[in-house]
Amino acid sequence: MELKDIKIKRNVLLNPGPATTTDSVKLAQVVPDICPREKEFAGLMKGLRSDLCKVAHAPEPEYTSVLFCGSGTINIDICINSLVPEGKKILVVNNGAYNSRAVEVCQMYHIPHIDLKSSVFEQPNLADVEKTLKENPDVAVVYCCHHETGTGVLNPIREIGALAHKYGAIFISDTTSSLGMVPFDMVKDNVDFCMASAQKGLMAMSGLSFVIGRRDIIESSKNYPTRSYYCNLYMQYECFEKTGEMHFTPPVQTIYATIQALKEYFEVGEEAKFARHRRVYKAIRKGVKELGFETVIDPKIESGLVVSVKYPDDPNWDFEKVHDYCYERGFTIYPGKITTTNTFRLCSLGTIDVKDIEDFFVVLRGALIDFCVKRYDSFLPET
Repeated sequence: MELKDIKIKRNVLLNPGPATTTDSVKLAQVVPDICPREKEFAGLMKGLRSDLCKVAHAPEPEYTSVLFCGSGTINIDICINSLVPEGKKILVVNNGAYNSRAVEVCQMYHIPHIDLKSSVFEQPNLADVEKTLKENPDVAVVYCCHHETGTGVLNPIREIGALAHKYGAIFISDTTSSLGMVPFDMVKDNVDFCMASAQKGLMAMSGLSFVIGRRDIIESSKNYPTRSYYCNLYMQYECFEKTGEMHFTPPVQTIYATIQALKEYFEVGEEAKFARHRRVYKAIRKGVKELGFETVIDPKIESGLVVSVKYPDDPNWDFEKVHDYCYERGFTIYPGKITTTNTFRLCSLGTIDVKDIEDFFVVLRGALIDFCVKRYDSFLPET
């Protein structure tokens, strides 16, 4: 039997990552064992680093990518602890759970910061951002998620980045749940550093994360306070530049899967890939509306990647039961991240298309009927 003949059960993941992958990406992990210190493997990582810059439209050599072993959150840690100079502050433009995670990293490292909070249901107010920068000339770094995964809000990073640069700060954007799925250009969007991980927009496997950013700033950060050993951006960058290797053991099989995923990414082309995510999102919106669910974010400011759906106001609604019902039938849904409102999320990530969404809503409707959610009495069979 050849690898291509292996049958792998396909699950449709509607959670915000990891995403549904192709069988060819899964099978790319089945390779001969190799020591990651071999020149052959270093050559693979060199090509991977360059391809990641292409995905972000980050021109080399002005920009470079640095690989790390870990989930997407490791990037938040790396960028914040590595890129804030001595005696300076970071401004976190915070309208959701993942921006709040950046604030928590600042707190853990005792890094001076400003937590500019705003409603999780809206985009940040640019006038507030500018006012804060004007009043705090010691802000050296501005941070904001591109896509707040907890809600689906797409933030105006181009404008925030322009304000950061106007006041002499660099701009870091968490693009973990947007890179490779919606249009993004590091130069045009005024982003000095972005970050992502392999299991989302690239549709590879968990365990590999990466930071893409300006080489000159990485090199300047050599003289910044060292707040972490494992998660230091300059140290990892320097190791890659000198040896072509990660400082510590890389996730070997995940790197093979990511190389395959990028090959497929470029074969499809970003415009076609963006269009697929968009039509999947529209199918989710359509299905939600047809079942009478309410959503919490204005579609005008949504990314087109996540739909936050309110729990029905019904005593028979039980998210865990509905989740398990769908899971048993090959579909995964995910709880929300809004502390004030009970929601679940439906996402258009991964190798899925409109037919998958239509099939999912047949299953979801079946769950509502089986659990007698009163709001859906019209679906109940006649007695």
